[in-house]
Amino acid sequence: MLDSRLPVVRLLPLTPAALSALAECNFAAADAAFGRELARITKNETWLWRLRRDQIVLTPGDRNWVAYVIVNEVGTAVGHAGFHGGPDPSGMAEVGYSVDPAYRGRGFAKAALAELIARARREPDVRTLRATVRPDNAASLAVIRGAGLVENDDQRDARDGRELIFEMPV
Repeated sequence: MLDSRLPVVRLLPLTPAALSALAECNFAAADAAFGRELARITKNETWLWRLRRDQIVLTPGDRNWVAYVIVNEVGTAVGHAGFHGGPDPSGMAEVGYSVDPAYRGRGFAKAALAELIARARREPDVRTLRATVRPDNAASLAVIRGAGLVENDDQRDARDGRELIFEMPV
């Protein structure tokens, strides 16, 4: 699904030191550990970094799945992306991404999702890619549908409320 009209992005792993600093709200240390300034939205989601920090302690194999920074063509961090963990026993891997409001509407979410899909396709243990989106998040719904994921159910999330579930075979 590589589209030449998408911006060039790289998904760079968030180092354990940067992840820990984010979880502790030490943003200067997080920027220093990552090697560049992280996007504001990344710094605003400390709940996520606490969750991921604890997750990789309990499940070290998830480290290579859960925490990436979206970096644009000039090296600016514009958001973050990753999987909720490695594939589950059925081969399902769920993606997530956030683009800083200052960089939205430029195709960075589409490009990051394309990178996540490509990663999932390279992994023999992944058979299904999943994404969940709130029904009122029109921009993310367009990104997910445009990437070929198909709505097949809904769920209630403790943090986000009702979410639509989208999946695609990889």
